[in-house]
Parts: sequence; C-alpha cells; structure tokens
Amino acid sequence: MRTQPLTAGITAILLAGLGASLPAASQEKPSFFNGKDLSGWRGLLQYWKVVDGAIVGSTEPTGLKFNTFLCSEREYGDFELSFQVRLKNGRGNSGVQIRSEILDKEKFVVRGPQCDIGQQYWGSLYGEHFGGMMQAAPKDLVAKAVKPTEFNDYSIRCVGKRVTIKINGVTTVDGEFPKMPDKGIIAWQLHSGDAMEVTFKNISFHEISSAK
Repeated sequence: MRTQPLTAGITAILLAGLGASLPAASQEKPSFFNGKDLSGWRGLLQYWKVVDGAIVGSTEPTGLKFNTFLCSEREYGDFELSFQVRLKNGRGNSGVQIRSEILDKEKFVVRGPQCDIGQQYWGSLYGEHFGGMMQAAPKDLVAKAVKPTEFNDYSIRCVGKRVTIKINGVTTVDGEFPKMPDKGIIAWQLHSGDAMEVTFKNISFHEISSAK
C-alpha cells in the first residue's frame, strides 16, 4: 500500500485553509467612481469623459435637444455623496439624480428625484419626469451661497425618506419626502438647450448600509 508523503498532506491542508480564508473577488463591490475612467457608468459617452480625476460633461459646441445623463450601473439606497461642481462660465443647468431609473436607454433619459444645479434652481430637489419641483431652495440662501462661475461644494445625504442638500455648507433642502423611492441609480445631468460644460471633481461617496 502506497501512502502520500506527510509533507504533501500538510501542504494540501495549509493551501485549503488559506483558500478558505481569502475573500472571494466576486464579493467585492466596485468603487463608486475610480477617478480614472467611466467604469461602472453608462450613458452617451461622446458627451462624457474623465479629466484629471474629474467627471466632465459637455454638449459643446452645438448643445442638445434633450436632457441626458451619465448613469451608475448599480442602484443605491441610503448614502452620502459630496463633490465640487462648476458650470463653465456659469452657463447651463445640471443636477444629480438619486434613487432614479432609466426611461430611455437610447438617449439615457431618466426618471426620479434630482438635486438641482444651475440658474435659480441651485440646491433644489426636483422630480425629473417625477412630478416637478419637490422642494425649491430659498432664493436668498442660494444667492448668498452659490458662486456661479466657480467650483461649489455640494453634498447630498439620503437616508430613508429624508434628503439633505448643502451648497458651500449652507443647507438648501432638509426634509422628508414620502414619494422618495427606496433605491435607484445615481446619475449626472447634461441639460438640453444651448452648449454647456459641467465638471464634477473631488467626488466622495459613502453607502449607509445600517440606516433604518
């Protein structure tokens, strides 16, 4: 009767134990935005690119006849998102969709709540194909807080039905919204109309998995 050498048996046991302790690659969640390319995002990529770690959307020089969005492949529930945003020369309109869904996969038109960016709508919560304005930001606060042609700090906290929006540390929306979906995609907006460019940089994202 031939027996397996003792050292070979020990090696097999050690390797099996090591394999059991290693995390499965398939269980690792992809990063929200890797700062290098648009992996994990989908949209009309002729309008979107990554420049120096920032997401840049542009409809120059011709503009667009419809709103379009760069959409996350994953859905999210409770989270905190912060970034800096600038509308080139203060022109145009943008926003960030939260807990939304894609309506048109050819044009990447979406439906859901939007944290608005631009013009008199800065810092408001708007329902894109979702019933219109959900809560307008106070005009006096927006006028004091927003730097129209510069980068602005923008933060969004969404937990349960509550949404809080801040611009440069000033709270523009903070309330409960009963029609807020439980989860959905996050998406960056390019608005229809004249040519525009928007830059989102220093993007930080945190899922709040334990929130009730």
